[in-house]
Amino acid sequence: MPVKVLMTWDIDAERDQEYFEFVIGEFIPGVQRLGLQPAEAWATLYGSYPQIQVGLLAADAEQAHNILKSDDWGLLQARLFNYVKNFSYKVVPARGGFQF
Repeated sequence: MPVKVLMTWDIDAERDQEYFEFVIGEFIPGVQRLGLQPAEAWATLYGSYPQIQVGLLAADAEQAHNILKSDDWGLLQARLFNYVKNFSYKVVPARGGFQF
């Protein structure tokens, strides 16, 4: 059964330009190389919610957990942490539409 890796974070205000360059140039291609497919990305413009919400698709929970435990994911996540704060994630059964 397909799953989504739902991630949320806030962008470090002092590094927002660098963040966008990293996400487009390295993070998205990196998660795709690992076997996760970007499904959705949302930005919160108002309210007390995480600034960024991302959904990545995996074939099943085992694949998602194996990727999230991999050294390559650890390196990619460490790079992301240079630009964000308040990071969290969870793995949930995939369904259509917005999931949080």
